[in-house]
Amino acid sequence: MAETENRDLEGAEESLDFETLHGQRIEEMNSLLEQRSMKKLQTVLEEADEFDVAEFLGKLPEQQMAMVFRLLDKEHAAEVFAELDSEQQEYIINTITDTELGGILDELYLDDTVDMMEELPANVVKRVMRIATPATRALINQYLKYPENSAGSIMTAEYIDLKKYMNVRESFARIRRIGADRETIYTCFVTSADRKLEGIVTVKDLILADEDAVIESIMDDNVIFCTTTDDQEDVSGMFSDYDLLAIPVVDREKRLVGIVTVDDVMDVMEQETTEDMEIMAAITPSDRPYIRTGVFEIWKNRIPWLLLLMVSATFTGMILTSFEDALAVQVVLTVFIPMLMDTGGNSGSQASVTVIRSLSLGDIEFSDLARVVWKEVRVAVLCGATLAVATFAKVMLVDHLLMGNASVTVMVAAVVCLTMFLTVLCAKVVGCVLPMLADKLHFDPAVMASPFITTIVDAISLLIYFTIAKALLGI
Repeated sequence: MAETENRDLEGAEESLDFETLHGQRIEEMNSLLEQRSMKKLQTVLEEADEFDVAEFLGKLPEQQMAMVFRLLDKEHAAEVFAELDSEQQEYIINTITDTELGGILDELYLDDTVDMMEELPANVVKRVMRIATPATRALINQYLKYPENSAGSIMTAEYIDLKKYMNVRESFARIRRIGADRETIYTCFVTSADRKLEGIVTVKDLILADEDAVIESIMDDNVIFCTTTDDQEDVSGMFSDYDLLAIPVVDREKRLVGIVTVDDVMDVMEQETTEDMEIMAAITPSDRPYIRTGVFEIWKNRIPWLLLLMVSATFTGMILTSFEDALAVQVVLTVFIPMLMDTGGNSGSQASVTVIRSLSLGDIEFSDLARVVWKEVRVAVLCGATLAVATFAKVMLVDHLLMGNASVTVMVAAVVCLTMFLTVLCAKVVGCVLPMLADKLHFDPAVMASPFITTIVDAISLLIYFTIAKALLGI
């Protein structure tokens, strides 16, 4: 009976999805903490994933967070510490002893230590550097000299290096000896005596090879690598293109100085995507999570763009003012201005977002400008024609018949429909050309996203509208 119940429980547990199990683990930790069952809580924390523990700690009051953090053993504490936000890391550092901090620094991977140092205030950095070993201190200083958002700034020095004259048996012995302190052991890097990169070999290659086989005979000397100054976004693209788990980073003399692993690249991709989304929404990018960003800082990030867009929208007002007499003769034209401007802005945004994403993925380059414009023109013709027909039906059925507006004539409907078609055509072209020009001029294409495209297309749509109205209606 007991065995049947156990199988039922196991089956029920297997049927739960990961999010449910994750929530249950967090609830269990909270329950044990409320009951002051510290021994049981310590056991649960040791068995839990470092991300789950970090999430649990992050929701606790600061004093409780420090108390629970001290329950972790040195190795697990370092893994959890790397997952905490910079503010939480700062608080933990300020509450633990030099000995405890030194233990964490010994266990942290170097890239995590460098990431932490870049976020901490100067007084905390000074304490960390004082406690770090001379070798670690030298490496941290070296890494901090690399350009921001470069491969050098996100790499780690913890990798497995082998020599091409070693055999498989010797290679496994080396991996067992130093592998515990390395970020990855699956991909090993073959270097010469002066640390120049000569090839790579995977653990799979070693397992399938004969024990006496020499590394030179099984290594791949066609190595995909990056340099310390390469942009981190370009490096993440290499991971995507070549399906890599780790990529070696070399200096100008092609000496191996570190590696970038797939977990680092995932962080980069998240960071770059967030930055692009903020720029596309006309917001100055911020490194801090929204919930931890102050109101004043959010205001500083948003207000410059809002002021710029407000001033640029003055052109729209100037166009309306210049056609004031025409509007006085045909007041009904005013009714359709919002529809035309909104449709134009939406059409331009569709094209710009598509092109910006393709540029970021490397699918298109500036040399593809003619092909992109030609494709968008054909799309615009189809979209514009469809919208023009729908607009004519809407104007004549709703505005003319249902609402009984005698000012809405067939000629007025024709003006609106023709404007709609040409506005969509211009918006699509502007939406695809501006991001590509920005990329060519080494600006972030995301700058030329919805807000700017909408402002430009608004002005264009009004010029088209009143030009056509003057020509067809004689105003």
